[in-house]
Amino acid sequence: MSVKETNYKYVSYLWDEEEATKLAGDEVALLIYRSNLLGADLRLTNYGGGNTSCKLMEKDPLTGNETEVMWVKGSGGDLGTLKKSGLAALYVDRLRSLKNIYRGVAYEDEMVELFNHCIFDLSSKAPSIDTPLHGFLPFAHIDHLHPDAAIAIAAAADGKKITEELFGGTIGWVEWKKPGFELGLQLKQCLDENPGIRGIMLGAHGLFTWGDTAYESYLNTLGVIEICSDYLAQNYGKKGPVFGGQKMESANEASRKKQAATLAPLLRGLCSSKQHMIGHFTDDARVLEFTNSNDLARLAPMGTSCPDHFLRTKISPLVLDLAADEDLSDTKALKEKLLPSFEAYRAMYTDYYETCKHPNSPAIRDTNPVVILYPGVGMFTFSKDKQTARVAAEFYINAINVMKGAEAISSYTSLPHQEAFNIEYWLLEEAKLQRMPKPKPLTGKIALITGSAGGIGKAIAKKFVAEGSVVILNDMNAARLEEAGAEFAKQFGKDAYSTTLLNVTSQEDIDGAFHAAALAFGGIDIVVNNAGLSISKTIGDHSEKDWDLLYDVLVKGQFFITQAATKMMQKQDVGGDIINIVSKNALVSGPNNAGYGSAKAAQLHLSRLNAAELGADHIRVNVVNPDAVISDSNIWAGGWAEGRAKAYGVTVAELPAYYAKRTLLNQIILPDDIANACFVFVGGLLQKSTGNVLNVDGGVAMAFVR
Repeated sequence: MSVKETNYKYVSYLWDEEEATKLAGDEVALLIYRSNLLGADLRLTNYGGGNTSCKLMEKDPLTGNETEVMWVKGSGGDLGTLKKSGLAALYVDRLRSLKNIYRGVAYEDEMVELFNHCIFDLSSKAPSIDTPLHGFLPFAHIDHLHPDAAIAIAAAADGKKITEELFGGTIGWVEWKKPGFELGLQLKQCLDENPGIRGIMLGAHGLFTWGDTAYESYLNTLGVIEICSDYLAQNYGKKGPVFGGQKMESANEASRKKQAATLAPLLRGLCSSKQHMIGHFTDDARVLEFTNSNDLARLAPMGTSCPDHFLRTKISPLVLDLAADEDLSDTKALKEKLLPSFEAYRAMYTDYYETCKHPNSPAIRDTNPVVILYPGVGMFTFSKDKQTARVAAEFYINAINVMKGAEAISSYTSLPHQEAFNIEYWLLEEAKLQRMPKPKPLTGKIALITGSAGGIGKAIAKKFVAEGSVVILNDMNAARLEEAGAEFAKQFGKDAYSTTLLNVTSQEDIDGAFHAAALAFGGIDIVVNNAGLSISKTIGDHSEKDWDLLYDVLVKGQFFITQAATKMMQKQDVGGDIINIVSKNALVSGPNNAGYGSAKAAQLHLSRLNAAELGADHIRVNVVNPDAVISDSNIWAGGWAEGRAKAYGVTVAELPAYYAKRTLLNQIILPDDIANACFVFVGGLLQKSTGNVLNVDGGVAMAFVR
């Protein structure tokens, strides 16, 4: 696909004429195309932020007459991934007629329900609160975005004056007003008082631009943002160093990652006092420029300006009082040092709520911080899932960009706490939260399943992700791991998993895997010791190498993975689950099985010992005993199948049927059956169970535990 070259320096021109020509005549398709291009550049708008619209004449299905219809991004959704199903379609005349029954700003929220009486396409998305902002303006195509460069001007102390001078009166100005019916009327008033303008700046909020066609609107939007960006670039450094200059130097990258991985589980535990949180870490250069600066202490408590920002990041971040090279090895001492900061943040947030609440405000939400800044190291964000945590980090980087720009041209101003509260605890926002699907059982949980690139391990990982968790996929086979990662990316998306090479016999690999888990998600809640191998030989044929390999992988591997998991779970102090995939062979004396069977028995008893020791930390240790799980298993790739077939006097091809027939239920056992058993232990209904053994073998009487 050819992309037209332009001289834009600060924004990306992505319009492809060949692609757009294919959509000619379909204004809704061009709206979606334009929206996707705008959403693809995070400098133009943030994830889920902004909205776009187009107006066109369509046939009224009731009268057959031509009527004006507005297609606009509906409630929720993201411009970058917008599809037609994410648009709301409304009769323009009906929407505008709502002015006749509008009772004033004190009653503007009641207008939202009336949007439903204006819907043209009954299968379209529910209209958003921004619908009247587009509806009351007469233009065919409109873009409402949250570009950092524009918000920097909008959030500057004298932003209105700067806007007038910079654009020579061609961009209007509307003072801060939360989105809604009243703001839509104010936009129309601004246009009426300033005919011929090309856009409107919303104080502390964002930008409205428009055009007669989708392309003209796109060019107008890029052009305005380019002017804002260039203006900021020309002013950086004129008033003095950015953010007052650097107060400290960053640690080197390796040290930053090490500090972050060491600290993340402790921070996650502190942030999870109400519910399990998933973490995200970034040491982006823009973050470090801010956290290392002289102005950090002044600007960070001020909070953000754009409502989309603070809805994702909370009113302000928590700044850690830790040196970049702080000794983080003593968890107890470190927690004692950090706890007062968290208590102070919770008290601050509670005071903010109590001071600003209204008689009908929703109950106070989680008082823990979302954004945590570690000067010299980077930024942590914590939320209900990985995507929300990652997006919160992106939004706070947007906020940093805004502060940087506003300070360069004037001085930064944030929203007053009352205005911020009125957005955060807006009854319409609360209603939206209440309509969200109920969290899945493993939401907020982080799982590491050893050997999860195939067979039983991959089935468990898929089950856990489907139930809401994130997973750290791992394997000692790099090609197999890469293939599994691609499969998870396609099926679940990039935020559901991370990958790391792991040989459970290598302490270096084990340390690396838990380091990776801490950096990717903030810690670990569930560990499944699944990695294994099988060797079936007579006593006479067994070598010392065979014996050592079995015990190294099955017994030592389980022990040292459990040891690393315990250390991280104790640091988090929110409990956890360890599940050991053992075998019916831990209980049954089968032929040609001395090394494998005895190693499995050791795994089983080690599980009991660990359960007894870790109960005080609310870490549950349980066992799943499979048998004859052949599908996609590494165990059967070697000589195990031949060995077992020889032991039972059947062919390899006859093994699955042989195993099924010897069970009480006459069932073949699949990886999904083991995954379901693991979920039983961690899904929330067995929170008071530890030290248990669950057989998933189709019913082998000799393997009954009692």
